[in-house]
Amino acid sequence: MLKRTLLIENKYQITTQNLQLVIKSDAIEKTIPIEDIGYLIIDHPEIYISIPALNLLTENNTAVIICGKNHLPNGMMMNLNSHHIQQEIFKNQINATTPLKKNLWQQTIKQKILNQGILLQRLTQKENHFDFLASKVASGDTSNMEGVAAQQYWKHFPVIEDTGLKRERYGDYPNNFLNYGYAILRAAVARALMGSGLLCTLGIHHRNKYNSFALADDIMEPFRPLVDEKVHEITQKYPETELNSTIKSELLQLLTRTVYFKNEKSPLMIALQKTASSLQQCFMGERKKIKYPQLWNSMDIE
Repeated sequence: MLKRTLLIENKYQITTQNLQLVIKSDAIEKTIPIEDIGYLIIDHPEIYISIPALNLLTENNTAVIICGKNHLPNGMMMNLNSHHIQQEIFKNQINATTPLKKNLWQQTIKQKILNQGILLQRLTQKENHFDFLASKVASGDTSNMEGVAAQQYWKHFPVIEDTGLKRERYGDYPNNFLNYGYAILRAAVARALMGSGLLCTLGIHHRNKYNSFALADDIMEPFRPLVDEKVHEITQKYPETELNSTIKSELLQLLTRTVYFKNEKSPLMIALQKTASSLQQCFMGERKKIKYPQLWNSMDIE
């Protein structure tokens, strides 16, 4: 079932009644079935949300995302008991061997570089050598082909007046759009991983001791070009440079964007569940490859 994404940017009171989320202000009152909600994004300092509402949302595996003063996602509440054999999955994930994790990271970076190359060719109409770079990714990406590819990717990525983009976490426009898109993608990946019983704290590559979502940061890598593509589209469509409601709504559409598996197509939020499930099976010893989708229909790729 395709879940809804709610972005709340005004002062509301959020409670629950009869398994419905009740969103209320002095002027309006709306009710939405909690089972229909996949993501709730709260972006106003005076929103009130009740504990029963938070509990029901969490039980439904809804990602509740809180934004900070800069309007970027700052925190997330997720279900810690979302799979019937979670303890067994945790055990296998914790005991995963170094060769397995290096192999999974190799698969992930190969797919990321291939996706970057495809997008860059689509945007510039010029051939590139990212498939060659992807073929050189070693186990664990010990030669850092990810960094080599990233340097070339952003150098030639067309955003403003056909010039390359200087990608910076706290940089100027359109980095603010990219950061918001990546934060939403990260939350969506984390929700899918937890829904498959995986512990997001334990990454296959990212290991920062302060990072509670290291595994989400790992698995989101091949999907980042979807955000990049959407930001490119937005910069061509809107003159705004500030992260306003229109831009955020556009970026949230990524969650329902169609991606492609071998014999089917799927909205991104559903595809992420399939990818997360395949990763869980890798940890359980049931398969060897992560199931990453094609981000574009192969018929559309020249």
